[in-house]
Amino acid sequence: KEKPGAVRLLQSITDMALASPCGDVCRFNRKADVCVGCFRTTTEIRQWRKLTDYRRREILADLARRAHKLKGVADFKDRLAKV
Repeated sequence: KEKPGAVRLLQSITDMALASPCGDVCRFNRKADVCVGCFRTTTEIRQWRKLTDYRRREILADLARRAHKLKGVADFKDRLAKV
């Protein structure tokens, strides 16, 4: 069943509120279950559009830690600044 226009509009505004940190690199560290391009887990990537802004902010706040743990921060911080 299709949502009414106002609901679709509100959902699209909400979806745009916090952009995905995806950098179109999409390579996974299977051991850590993290994309080495955006440092999100596969579950977070799949669910991103459905997550609340609060949850997205929590994930975004943790990305630098994940980046540092996996490969270093410099490249990631430059990309994150563009989001």
